[in-house]
Amino acid sequence: MTERKIIGNTAGRDIEEVTVTNDKGLSFSAMTYGATITKLIVPDKNGKGTDIAVGFETLDGYVKNSDNQGAAIGRFCNRIGKARFSLDGTEYKLSANVGKNILHGNDEFRTAVWDIVSLDESSVKFTYTSPDGTNGFPGTLRTEVLYTLQEDSLKIDYYSVSDKKTVINLTNHLYFNLTGDSEQTIDNHLLRIDADCFTDADDELIVTGEILPVDGTPMDFREEKRIGRDFDSDYPAVKMYGGYDSNFCLNNYNGALKYAATLCEEGTGIQMDVFTDLPGMQVYTGNVLKPFAGKYSKNFTHHGAVCLETQFFPDAPNKENFKQCTYDAGQPFISTTVYKFSVRK
Repeated sequence: MTERKIIGNTAGRDIEEVTVTNDKGLSFSAMTYGATITKLIVPDKNGKGTDIAVGFETLDGYVKNSDNQGAAIGRFCNRIGKARFSLDGTEYKLSANVGKNILHGNDEFRTAVWDIVSLDESSVKFTYTSPDGTNGFPGTLRTEVLYTLQEDSLKIDYYSVSDKKTVINLTNHLYFNLTGDSEQTIDNHLLRIDADCFTDADDELIVTGEILPVDGTPMDFREEKRIGRDFDSDYPAVKMYGGYDSNFCLNNYNGALKYAATLCEEGTGIQMDVFTDLPGMQVYTGNVLKPFAGKYSKNFTHHGAVCLETQFFPDAPNKENFKQCTYDAGQPFISTTVYKFSVRK
């Protein structure tokens, strides 16, 4: 079942929201502002529909107060150090938005009004064209994001192509809380990550280029553990950020869709398995979530959500030892991420 409605207006354009529901009780809503997923409803162990996507009740919240909740992110998700990179001897200076660095493409995709190009009983496809030179990036970039509701999963397909050689790195910035309550922390959520290593970063969250082993550190999620177990650790990658905000290097990357992680909350019994064809996943534990009013008369709280952002490694264009995400003119970026849901009794 599919519903389509206008939920408001911004920058002189009506904003539409689409809701897709299946007969298994799974549902998502997404709007044309930022191609943002506004709701993700999953049955808990008692069959109750639980909205696990932390976000705002109204369009106004996303426009004025968003920390990228549920938005499509590009042209380059995560950070590029010193807001610059070079291609074929040409240096491109980008629009810095976090100190001297650029984060999430300076919020271009999140604040854009996308168009709906297809809609059926199980999916919606959004498209947006970024003009050549936007925020300093080369090429006119046309992007499509397809959200598909499968029997037990939400599947996200990305397609992006430029008319000039450029860098492309896309993700979705869903904030998950499997309790359905943004005022509860995710400290007791159980998390497993199929990663033996992570990328070291400095105090500005710019990766150094060094890849470190998780073994013997609080970064080790190879066996399931509670996310907040080591929040008080003195380990630099935890203490520096007040929680987790690091890129994990997923094991056995080969460009195929593979298992990456499992998130579970024992109270609701909701389990979410993450699959991706990208080499990395940023884990962010809502360390600086601001106490804005969210959905269902609930406020956001410190550590009130966790993001599992599939991606190429941060600052890859400036790190020769990282898998590169440079695409020639006409060569498309194509990627898939799947969030698969089940109930743990």
